[in-house]
Amino acid sequence: VHPCGRYRHNTVVFILAKEYNLKNLRTIHRLDRLTSGLLLFGRSPKKARQMEHQIRNRLVLKEYVCRVEGEFPNEIIDCKEPIEVVSYKIGVCKVSQKGKDCTTVFQKLGYNGKTSIVLCKPKTGRMHQIRVHLQYLGYPVVNDPLYNHDVFGPLKGKGGDLGGKSDEELVRDLIHIHNAENWLGMDGDSELSMFNHRKGDLDESLVSALVPKDRVLSDDDGDRVSREASPCDESCDVSTSIGCDSSSSPPPPAIAALPHPMALSPLSRANDAKCTVATQTGHEAPDFSFNTDKMTVDKHCYECKVRYRDPKPQDLVMYLHAWKYKGPGWEYQTELPAWASVDWVDPDSA
Repeated sequence: VHPCGRYRHNTVVFILAKEYNLKNLRTIHRLDRLTSGLLLFGRSPKKARQMEHQIRNRLVLKEYVCRVEGEFPNEIIDCKEPIEVVSYKIGVCKVSQKGKDCTTVFQKLGYNGKTSIVLCKPKTGRMHQIRVHLQYLGYPVVNDPLYNHDVFGPLKGKGGDLGGKSDEELVRDLIHIHNAENWLGMDGDSELSMFNHRKGDLDESLVSALVPKDRVLSDDDGDRVSREASPCDESCDVSTSIGCDSSSSPPPPAIAALPHPMALSPLSRANDAKCTVATQTGHEAPDFSFNTDKMTVDKHCYECKVRYRDPKPQDLVMYLHAWKYKGPGWEYQTELPAWASVDWVDPDSA
């Protein structure tokens, strides 16, 4: 949504500024990177603060639609399972009694014989809330690359069953899968695997990926202020972070492809023009030049040897859609995507 983590230019804020001349927009809320639908921005600081205040005080009614595996129950389900951030660094959560209070209301809209369309009404704004609650109920989003995965155990996390894995083991396996699925010419046992060439650092890397026990994470809409003066000024470890793009918290599906390190190099050189919000909103002239003389390759460098795969079109879509947002005196609604039709069948699985 806004510059964060490994994303700088390819964010909604920058694209709207560069392609539609909509400058100085203020973020009011965020969506997970693969979630489609309604996204609200404020044209002025006053309006953004007003609407953010309404979300923080839970005066805004939110409705999402999704397509889940199996036949969802006919009755309305009020899921109040608390959610805990397992790893802030790679962006993964689970239902846990140590988590924060969390409520989502689910209602089945239809069933096509294989999958169900479900209306989701989140009452809170926790990280990955809808997706985690659906996983817990045993009806994960059909193409959720993170929470609909065997990495959470044989039951894929249904009922909180992670197959006996500890948090450390879950994070380790997610990193392993991320490497194997997104980098061509290598698998988890490859000599080029991210951590195999430095096994001595593995335990430390996993520990650092977990949330410190004494750290309180603010995932609710009301706990985190999303309007940063210049998100590019934030330091972020792009080499190890699996993702940082979400609704009310950092995101991303654990198997999204990292950008090629060479593509990031112009942003990391001190001598190059600094990438700021101002350069992308017209206050400063952006530097689009590319100088091949500045690009170097080290035959001994691990990063230079990694070949990243481009995501396929189906990797960029998840069947979760922000449909309606309604607050005091205002309401916005989007059209529903084709997959939200009850009798729709995925052509790839037909």
